Amino acid sequence: MRDDLQIGPLRAGEIDALVALTRDTWQHHYASIIGQSQIDYMLAQRYAPPVILAQLSQEGVWWDTLHCDGILTGFVQYELGAAPGELKIDKLYIRYTERGRGHGGILLQHVEQEARSLGCHRLYLQVNKNNASAIGAYRKHGFEITDSAVFDIGNGFVMDDHIMSKALAPLPSMAAGR
Repeated sequence: MRDDLQIGPLRAGEIDALVALTRDTWQHHYASIIGQSQIDYMLAQRYAPPVILAQLSQEGVWWDTLHCDGILTGFVQYELGAAPGELKIDKLYIRYTERGRGHGGILLQHVEQEARSLGCHRLYLQVNKNNASAIGAYRKHGFEITDSAVFDIGNGFVMDDHIMSKALAPLPSMAAGR
């Protein structure tokens, strides 16, 4: 990894900056995909500081940040999957002005290493079917569409997603995870 990049656990004092990064990214990227009402609903539902703070102490859930030259540039939230040996990438966002510079790939590699250290053999995620740029980026990093589903998230909104997954080869020596 480049010297100017650091990945580490989200600290409580960074939550407001993370929420601001998320809101900015969603305003630029999702307005044409899901519309403003659903953006507002999902941000309030998933990115309220108390929700994030509660997840920081939850077993089997991780929030990691990417800083470039000390500036919060992106983050990833991942958790143990429903089935043994699976890890779900639930959120991965890069500051909109920093897209296309490889930061998302760096975070994906980080999660892949974490998954292997936890003994996981499969990564998976959900991505909106109309989010062509994200689908392309995940494919570039070895993910394949393995299913599609519509999820009712309340308030009359749904997530119409592809499920993408990637098989992981085990580490030669299974070190203890986090």
